[in-house]
Amino acid sequence: MKKVYVNEDWCLACHLCEYYCAAANSGAVNMVKAFSGEKKPIPRIRVEESDKVNFAVQCRHCDAKPCVRGCIAGALEIRDGVVSCNEEKCVGCGTCILSCPYGCVVMDEDNHRIQKCDLCVKNHNGEPACVAGCPNRAIVFEER
Repeated sequence: MKKVYVNEDWCLACHLCEYYCAAANSGAVNMVKAFSGEKKPIPRIRVEESDKVNFAVQCRHCDAKPCVRGCIAGALEIRDGVVSCNEEKCVGCGTCILSCPYGCVVMDEDNHRIQKCDLCVKNHNGEPACVAGCPNRAIVFEER
């Protein structure tokens, strides 16, 4: 299964991956429309910066899947190895947030549902938006 990987040596900490991700998951037709509304979209990836290294953090769709096991509502589902959230079932309890060892699940405070990377399976043509938008190709979508 293909996954998103980050080469921290190439990450410029430009945060463009966050913007592309947020726009792609906003439901808007383009980035301008996504960020011009009242509600700002939430990225499902975040860039961590330090003096020595920069890197993007997103759901790793790991083998253990503690978020899925921790979800009391059964809202987190696995399809072809991709962990995604069924927002109709999500009750906003946050157990998946507490279960994720990488801190990759976040709460959308407006609708009290979780947000997490689903590899853009619903809204992009074969490649996650963060990968497509990375100007330095620090983020890749590949099988390893």
